[in-house]
Amino acid sequence: MSKIQNGGCQCGAVRFSVEGEMGRPSICHCRMCQKAFGNVFAPLVNLGEGKLTWTKAEPARFQSSNFVKRGFCPHCGTPLTYEAPDGMALAIAAFDHPGEIVPVVQYGMESRIPWVAHVNDWPGMDTMDDLEALPFLMQLVSYQHPDEA
Repeated sequence: MSKIQNGGCQCGAVRFSVEGEMGRPSICHCRMCQKAFGNVFAPLVNLGEGKLTWTKAEPARFQSSNFVKRGFCPHCGTPLTYEAPDGMALAIAAFDHPGEIVPVVQYGMESRIPWVAHVNDWPGMDTMDDLEALPFLMQLVSYQHPDEA
């Protein structure tokens, strides 16, 4: 029986399912991926042998270069795909269980933001341990689409 992994955007308007073995997960630091994700890098996994099915609406697409389209939710803006002539990759964090998809290689190192190498050196805390933000957090109601079990 093939493994099935589900995911989608933050608002739930775009959902997908991948059945089968996906390709190599990666992180891309190139400037185009940074801009597309609004972040310091883009964690992606290519479809490989996996079969993608859009289970709700398909994403909107932006032609980011002469070869590549980027899929995103037209309602909430969540980045979802990197679509090139050699195949499609999906945003790892868009999966319902992103921790199961572990990157094994980094690309675009020429654009890596230097402080990224030190993230694990900084102190960290769980969200609810931030005492200054606790009054705000206790009143927060999330409208985010829930991950599926």
